[in-house]
Amino acid sequence: MADTKVYRASTTAPVNIAVVKYWGKRDAKLNLPTNSSLSVTLAQSDLRTLTTASCSASYTEGDSLLLNGEPSDVSGARTQACFRELRARRAALEAADPSLPKLSTMPLRIVSENNFPTAAGLASSAAGFAAFVRAIANLYELPASPSELSLIARQGSGSACRSLFGGYVAWRMGENPDGSDSVADQVAEASHWPEMRALILVASAAKKGVSSTSGMQQTVATSGLFAERVSCVVPQHMEGMERAIRDRDFAAFAEITMRDSNSFHATCADTYPPIFYMNDVSRAAVRAVEQINAAAGRTVAAYTFDAGPNAVIYYLEKDTELVVGTFYHALGGEVPGWKQTVVSGLKPSLSLDEGVAALLKSGISRVIQTGVGEGPIRTDEHLIGEDGTPVKRT
Repeated sequence: MADTKVYRASTTAPVNIAVVKYWGKRDAKLNLPTNSSLSVTLAQSDLRTLTTASCSASYTEGDSLLLNGEPSDVSGARTQACFRELRARRAALEAADPSLPKLSTMPLRIVSENNFPTAAGLASSAAGFAAFVRAIANLYELPASPSELSLIARQGSGSACRSLFGGYVAWRMGENPDGSDSVADQVAEASHWPEMRALILVASAAKKGVSSTSGMQQTVATSGLFAERVSCVVPQHMEGMERAIRDRDFAAFAEITMRDSNSFHATCADTYPPIFYMNDVSRAAVRAVEQINAAAGRTVAAYTFDAGPNAVIYYLEKDTELVVGTFYHALGGEVPGWKQTVVSGLKPSLSLDEGVAALLKSGISRVIQTGVGEGPIRTDEHLIGEDGTPVKRT
């Protein structure tokens, strides 16, 4: 009798925000980067993708993906590469043990939900593909380590390989043409430096005008600054950042974070035609951080911007009043996202310049308060029922 059972497994996966940026591919097909990168994994209580992977011989429509309630195309080369790699690993297990159910031959049904805007410069593809790969690996009961799975997730979305770990994570660019050494590894666990916090200022939740993939290709092809960034700037930043994390040296962490963000966006501006991901609101956030650090007499905040206008401000828990207090009183409590347990009683230790404050107040639509967190977590919260149908959620 045919096996029509629905097999399923679910996981959550985190967002990561790079402090040394990945930008540029040396092999587009394998998603191999032109430089190494390093990120902070953020707490899943604030930002996470929840994904259920299921398979069944009864899924007659073939492989499918439902993302935030909408059907999503799975025919793309990146998604197919992930399916192919994961199925091959499961098939090897089945060949070694004929008693195992033949899950590798069954169509996959994937349902995924983010608790943050997709494609809004919040690394949604990183969390998405990390959850996608981890959930299928759990479904297939693969014995692969996070580093091994990072080889697969990287082919879906480059930065996804870093979301397979918690804490502080490096993606080593590698040298092998086949990408076998282009993997992620954990520089330090979240518990090594648990005081790290992040305030995300959402300047736009709309899709980017120039996607990361096309932006990278343009930069590699046309930017004169790009070669210098890849050969000199990033290697120095990687070495310095790993040392700063090891020593829990926030001043060094902050300077490298800001310098690397500036370097990345300079290469975007140097692309022909130029690419501008930051806007006036973004630049106001930069000025605000500069004013906060100047008033404190030390570096207490660090800005960084991915391929979008949203500012991520890193700071240590002990400096919450200096950093969060300033932004809270500049933006006002009506901006959604503030954690009342954090902002209640915070004093305005600094008044930002009127022009900076006005730009922020008019341009920031919401905030996200979070901090360093853990990697993917297996869960019994399923988005697909035992009968294989997507679970309706309110």
